[in-house]
Amino acid sequence: MCRWLAYAGTPVLLDDVLYKPAHSLIDQSLHSKLGVETTNGDGFGVGWYGPDGSGEPAVVRDIGPAWNNRNLREIAAHVRSSLFFAHVRASTGTAVQQTNCHPFRHGRWLWMHNGSITDFLRLRRDLCMAVDPALFASIEGSTDSEVMFYLAVTFGLDQDVPGAVARMAGFVERLGKEHGVEYPLQMTVAVSDGTRLWCFRYSSVGRSRSLYYSARPKTVREQHPDLHYLRDVSDTTRLVVSEPLGDLPGVWHELPESTYTVVPAEEKDYLPFWPEHP
Repeated sequence: MCRWLAYAGTPVLLDDVLYKPAHSLIDQSLHSKLGVETTNGDGFGVGWYGPDGSGEPAVVRDIGPAWNNRNLREIAAHVRSSLFFAHVRASTGTAVQQTNCHPFRHGRWLWMHNGSITDFLRLRRDLCMAVDPALFASIEGSTDSEVMFYLAVTFGLDQDVPGAVARMAGFVERLGKEHGVEYPLQMTVAVSDGTRLWCFRYSSVGRSRSLYYSARPKTVREQHPDLHYLRDVSDTTRLVVSEPLGDLPGVWHELPESTYTVVPAEEKDYLPFWPEHP
């Protein structure tokens, strides 16, 4: 599978999040502790928004491993953003090529995924036929993740993000079961329009891939007053990650099964998520 992180909050250098933590995403690309594979070297990608979050995000993707990519290191040391995605890939069978690397972009939207559609090659034609014809030409790669993205756009991502993702998941499950697939969907998904971040954890079997969110900075400051780098971080700042970036007590919380979280946070840290039939 893959490992990913999504950051939203006070602007930071990508380097501060991608490289500096003890168990950073770059470290996870070689030494994943909670993923299906230890090594995630089948490509990587980063996507980030400008200062005000408006317009299309920038995306850089490559087919090599993240741990020794000089261009990624250069970008991370010079790009500052208040909302960005990063992803390291372990292919589930589709080709190792740039167009299959995450995150995916459509207009102002960014999308990345860890997991799979079971028997995707058998279901692919019917899945693709459900994509809005006006969007179909935008699909560049051959992954289930990108098809999931364009299904969500088809099902109303612009109007209702949780609803569109739920309808995408419901359609995949219904189609899979029509083809005799018992557990069609496995997913942790991050999606953003540049102003908000939504992250989802769900699987048909009820044992989803790992996903964690960071505690509110105010809470962490109270528990660890010696963490000087948190002094200037807004209380709406959050990280959502496939694996915790360190082992400091009280910082990381597992996102429960069949839920999603929104940043900036609403009243609750997470809300229930269930597929819907579109």
